[in-house]
This record gives sequence, structure tokens and C-alpha cells, in this order.
Amino acid sequence: MWRFGLRGRMAMSYVLVTATAVLLVEAVIVALYVLPQAGATDLASVLRDQAGRDAKVLSLDAARRPPPLPDASGRDLLQKATSRPGTLLSGVRPPEPGFAMLEMLVDTEGVIVGSSAPEIYGVGTGLDVPLPGREGGGGTARTRTGTTVWHFSPVTVKTPVGLQILGYVYVQAPAEAAPAAPVVGSLAPLLVPGLVAVGLVVPVGLVFGLLSTRRLTTRVRRLAGVTTAVASGDFRPRVAVTGSDEVSTLERSFNLMTDRLGAAVEGARLTARAEARQAERGRIARELHDSISQDLFSLSLLAGGMRRAAPDALREQAEAMERTAARAMREMQALLLELRPVALEDVGLLPALEELCHAYETRLGVEVRAELAEVALSPPAEHAVLRLVQEALGNAIKHAEPTRITVRLGRHDGPVTVEVSDDGQGFDPSGVAAKHGMGLALMRERVAELGGRWEIHSDGSGTTVRASLP
Repeated sequence: MWRFGLRGRMAMSYVLVTATAVLLVEAVIVALYVLPQAGATDLASVLRDQAGRDAKVLSLDAARRPPPLPDASGRDLLQKATSRPGTLLSGVRPPEPGFAMLEMLVDTEGVIVGSSAPEIYGVGTGLDVPLPGREGGGGTARTRTGTTVWHFSPVTVKTPVGLQILGYVYVQAPAEAAPAAPVVGSLAPLLVPGLVAVGLVVPVGLVFGLLSTRRLTTRVRRLAGVTTAVASGDFRPRVAVTGSDEVSTLERSFNLMTDRLGAAVEGARLTARAEARQAERGRIARELHDSISQDLFSLSLLAGGMRRAAPDALREQAEAMERTAARAMREMQALLLELRPVALEDVGLLPALEELCHAYETRLGVEVRAELAEVALSPPAEHAVLRLVQEALGNAIKHAEPTRITVRLGRHDGPVTVEVSDDGQGFDPSGVAAKHGMGLALMRERVAELGGRWEIHSDGSGTTVRASLP
């Protein structure tokens, strides 16, 4: 089934509105000019209307003539009025189609003063029906033309003594005459131009509607295409904003919504990745604790027992084994703390750092001093600071054998600075980086991704790791 698109429906709306307007105008014209005549549904009503209109015309003409008034019959005035153009009596207007309508003007004595058919009703002769009263009237009677329907309407003029009747307009027609013909005939001149206008409006309105809606439908179609792409998961397309109308507002709002939705989806993806990494680190930490840590603890107990039970020749080797097992357990504890997930999103950066420092201090017996100040960082930067401190603490515990570690966080002249320093045995950073510097390289890359600066200083009195973040 063929369906209209938006452009076709809007074009058809133009056509329908215009055609409806033309038809409404036609209906008003018919109501104002045709329906009053159509209301005369019988021959008597048509004759009454005809006699009344002409009597009113003759009364107005008599009222405009200067005094003195004619005699009581008004015959002179009526004779002059019979020649007035525009009335049926003047002979200018032909009889109505479909009727054998005759019209006469008679005085108050019933004598014909003017006639539309002098060969039938001559001037100076009388009528076949009696005169009515002052208000006029009509009826049906047998006249010289056959059975006739007739009507009288008085011609009056206002005088100082009251309203004076000068005569009567008399109209008659055969009783079998039908009044519908003149009403139907009068509709054609009014309806034909309207129908022609409707015929012209349809193609013109269609073309105008198609042209005027072309740009709007193109913009809506483009917006629908981008919406489909976004719905399929592609947040890169954007809608070109044109103009300053309601559609342009929709375009701007759609672009803003797409930006926010894309950012939200990317944030959710990063969060999911971080949670997955945290879960994996937790799983590895649990496995190390449940397997290797327990084995190292057992090895330490065995080495202690061997040291106590071994002869003097083997005691030194047993002590070395015990020290090695203790050092391995210490490094394993540091590794577990490094892998231990910290709920940064739940508690915030400072509480997370304080918890981390407290864990190293209580579980490894090393003094960890935290000098932390409130700073404003983005979520990725906070995560980088936490991982940097965690990595630095783990490296210090595993390699430097410190007695005190200091963690500092604050803002100095613009950038945020995080610093981890210890009093353990130093090392050569360049030599370590060339051999086993995976942890140092990760710290350096993490800071570089945020546009910060990373540096490390180490000598015989300790090591300091410092990072400056924007």
C-alpha cells in the first residue's frame, strides 16, 4: 500500500486548507444570496417576494418626489413610476424563466396604470380579481389567462397625516408554474467560478507544498539517519545545525545528548575495565596468599627448626635459609598489599591513601607517615595518584628495606605534587630501569598520559619518587 511521506502529507495539507477555504466562501455566498430565494418553496411565496420588492422600489421613488402630493389616488405618480428602469413594469427585465409571470400597477380604484403584458391587461382596464385591504394579499382565482395564483403589495408614501396608499403592485402566474427553475438557475453563476478555483488550487497548492517543505523534510531525514546510527551504538556522527527555528533547537539538543551519552558510555566502559582489573588483582592476591604465602610460612618454620636442631656445620646454612624465607614472605606481603584493591570511588582519594599507608605500617612493621592535603583532581588523575603511591610503597618495601616512608600530597605553585620518599638503601635508577624497571616504567607512563612530570632521585640515604600533575 502506497503511503505519503512527511513531505507529501504537508503538501496535501496546503491543498486541503486552500480548497476548504474556497468551498467555505462558496457556502457563505450560497447562504447569503441563494437560500433566501430557495426558501420560497411554493409559487405564492415567489409571487409575494416579487410584488414586495417592486412595491418597495416604487414607494422609495414616490418618497423622493417633491410635494405637493398628487390626488388621493396617486395615479399621476404611479404613471411616472411605470417608466422607471429596473422594474418588471418598465419592460426592460424579461419575465422570469419557467414562469408566465405578469405584473401590473393599479391605482386604488383597481384601474391598471402600467402593465408588463399590455396585450392581455391593457392600461385603463380593470383586473379580474378584487382589490385587497391596506396590507395587500394574495390567492388563487380564475382569470382571463386561466387558473392563476396572484398577489397584491401596496405602494405607499409617508405624509403628515400618515401612511398613504398610492396603488398596488399586482403579480400573477399560472397555478401549474414551478418555482424551482429560477433558484437552480441562479446557483450556476456562483458555483462554477468556485469549482474552477478549486481545480486550479489543487496543482498549484501541491507544487507549492512540495517546494516549501523540501528543506524541512531534508533536515528531518538527516536527523533520522543520525538517530539510527546512534541507536546502533555509533556516537561519532553529529547533525549539522542550520537556522534558528525549532528544528535547529532539536538538532543542537540532539548533538548535546549524543555527546553526553557517548561520554557516559565511555565512562561506563572504563569503569567496567577498572572493575575487571580490580577483580583480577584481587583474585591473584587471594591465590598468592592461599598458596605461596602459606608455603613460604611453612618454609620459614622448617628453616627455624633446622637452625635449632642442626649441628654447628649446618647452622649457618639453616640461618641463611630462614632469612631468605623471611625476606620472601616480606616481599610477598608487600606484593599482596600492592595488589590489594582500594575502594577509591567509595571513600575518596585521601581516605584511600590513609588506608593504604596504615595497611603497610601495621602489616609490615614499617613507619609510614602520611602528609596529605585536599586537592582537586579528575577521577583518572586520582586513580593514577593512588596507583603511583601503591607502586612506590611496594618497591620501597621489597628493595630498600626502609625504617620510615613518607607520603606527601599537595599543591605547589599550580600543579598537584605527590611524593613518596624512604630512608632505605638507595640504588642507581638508570641501571635498574635498564634491567628490571617495569614498575618505574609503568609509573612514568601513567603520569605522562595525564600530561604530568615524573622524576626519581636515589642515593645512599634513600629514594624519592615525585610526580607533578596538572
